[in-house]
Amino acid sequence: MLNLYPAQIESVSLHRVGNKSKNEPIFLSSEPFSLNDEMAGLLKEYFFKPFREKEENYFKFSHEVDLEFNEVYKSVTTLFEDSTSAHQISKQITSHLFEQSNHPHIKSGEVYVVHFSDMVVDNQKTDAIGIFKSELKHDFLQFEEQGQNLEILIQQGININKLDKGCIVFNIEKEEGYKVLSVDRNRYDAKYWLENFLGITPLTDENFYTKNYLKFCQNFAKDVVLPAEDKQQEVLFMNRAVNHFAKNDEFEETSFLNEVMENPELIPEFKHYKVEKGPKFSIEDVSNFDIANKAVSDARKKIKNVINLDTNIQIKMDFINPESAQKFVEKGWDEERQMYYYLVYFNKEEKN
Repeated sequence: MLNLYPAQIESVSLHRVGNKSKNEPIFLSSEPFSLNDEMAGLLKEYFFKPFREKEENYFKFSHEVDLEFNEVYKSVTTLFEDSTSAHQISKQITSHLFEQSNHPHIKSGEVYVVHFSDMVVDNQKTDAIGIFKSELKHDFLQFEEQGQNLEILIQQGININKLDKGCIVFNIEKEEGYKVLSVDRNRYDAKYWLENFLGITPLTDENFYTKNYLKFCQNFAKDVVLPAEDKQQEVLFMNRAVNHFAKNDEFEETSFLNEVMENPELIPEFKHYKVEKGPKFSIEDVSNFDIANKAVSDARKKIKNVINLDTNIQIKMDFINPESAQKFVEKGWDEERQMYYYLVYFNKEEKN
């Protein structure tokens, strides 16, 4: 669990990188940015907002030879060990980003390297380093009194509600490559930010496996359960899958299949599908792991539990009580109308 609210900004360094392939320059500020309380509040909201809105999908620094060869890992380690070097390290990080900015699609922009204190990750207080980049400029209006008239001035700036790129490196799990969060609104150059610059790979922890296994189940429901049975059974399968995760602390695949798969004929189909599609979700060799409750809650919000009918009617199933959908909703075929129907039993209508 991540808590950004108590975080404080200890230092900010501000630079600009251009696109090397277009011969645009790099600008490195000689001194750290001087911050006041009002600016600190605005920048914290600018930096943190996309991380509050996004799932906590952690990454870690990596390198095919050794972590010490990862430029950003090496730089942030030096900064964590000696915060007085923050501005000099920010220049190294920005220069490294500039070296990767050589594709014609990459936009120039401002780079902020920020040292934070009082971050809270998994109930552990730590410091962190943020690396953020603003790219897209927007027109906005300014107004100025000129004599007896009010004039409009058109200027350009960044939208502080939309950070373009950013990452936060938490000073924990150093030997494994730290815990890193990343956001990127401009996905067309994701390789430039994630791979070429940061050199990060997904952190395969309980959150990663819980989220990916449920995504895999969702694809199995769509590709196998729906064609073999119907939409109702697809929804009910996912209801049972999510509820199994919600009520258990540990995942064990055999137990999961015995509880969730009402049609035993689909168990071999599930295992075959896992061999075929499992690598896409990095779960091909995974059958036991600790369950992350937050990942289950996030998945529950995203998984559709609605049956959409071509007669412009929707039937919404209850994720919390899937047995109700099983007991009180029946599907049939009307010979006279030559149409399917759903029969719904109830005692009374609930008043909102």
